[in-house]
Amino acid sequence: MMALASGAAGCGMPSTRAGLAPNGGGRWVDWEHFPSRFVAPRKVRVWLPPEYDASHENFAVLYMQDGQNLFDPPSPMARGAWDVDRHLLALRRSGDVRPTIVVAVWNAENNRAREYGPQAAIEALPAELRRLVPPAGRSADTEPLADGYVRFLATELKPFIDGHYRTRAGRDDTFVMGSSMGGLISLYALCSFPEVFGAAGCLSTHWVITTHYAAFPAHFAPGAGGDPRVERMAAAYRDWLRGHLPPAGRHRLYFDHGTQGLDGLYGPHQQLVDDLLAAKGYRPGVDWMTRVFPGAPHDESAWRERLAIPLTFLLRP
Repeated sequence: MMALASGAAGCGMPSTRAGLAPNGGGRWVDWEHFPSRFVAPRKVRVWLPPEYDASHENFAVLYMQDGQNLFDPPSPMARGAWDVDRHLLALRRSGDVRPTIVVAVWNAENNRAREYGPQAAIEALPAELRRLVPPAGRSADTEPLADGYVRFLATELKPFIDGHYRTRAGRDDTFVMGSSMGGLISLYALCSFPEVFGAAGCLSTHWVITTHYAAFPAHFAPGAGGDPRVERMAAAYRDWLRGHLPPAGRHRLYFDHGTQGLDGLYGPHQQLVDDLLAAKGYRPGVDWMTRVFPGAPHDESAWRERLAIPLTFLLRP
């Protein structure tokens, strides 16, 4: 085993789960307090599929946000788990995905909105809007932390994983995925480090950016007509993407949304992003996919139900 990567020197020994992962195959390796120079320490779980121990081959790596909701049992706050391990086992049996390790990164619960909100876009907003992107919370601090978070993923966690496990470390075998604000930050990570991440999966992408719902009752209340301040926040991210999306042809992007709850707000925003992708030369079904799921809500049960679609599109052999 190689020495710990820079920024992970205090990681210590992992806690290895005994027995099989709950859905029937592979194993977990948990790093309970993964350190960083850029963000607060957090839990990181590595899921190794059964073929990892049964072979000597190298594996693609999928980095996923909100790691506490990906495996069974999920966080008590979640509506079920994504069951990403079960999905990957089934898709491997059918030959639809390449051999893949999952790196599940727990969120910083009290700072999730600050870490997952696209920092450059938020900082381009007027000061009175910047303060309304995340709720102030207990710390009363609303400054964005996303640049540090994606730097942690790309320059600390990825080198550590590549140094400790048999990975295919190139861009074309390195993927990032999340839902809601986790979708925002997954796309932001790819655009910030396009030579590191080759594809991003963004489920129910929270294009409106703000999670300070109480500040915008005209937008988030049932039957509300919309708030131009929220529209301006969403436009700020599109403006940033216009200048930072990597050239078409070397990356794959997946987007989707339902039509109920928060997901019911995303359709017009996703269409504008789709228009931007098309103008940049991204080809539907080739290096970009957008799916709409009528009736689907904004929760883990909905993402679990359709997870095989982005996994197949991003991880195809």
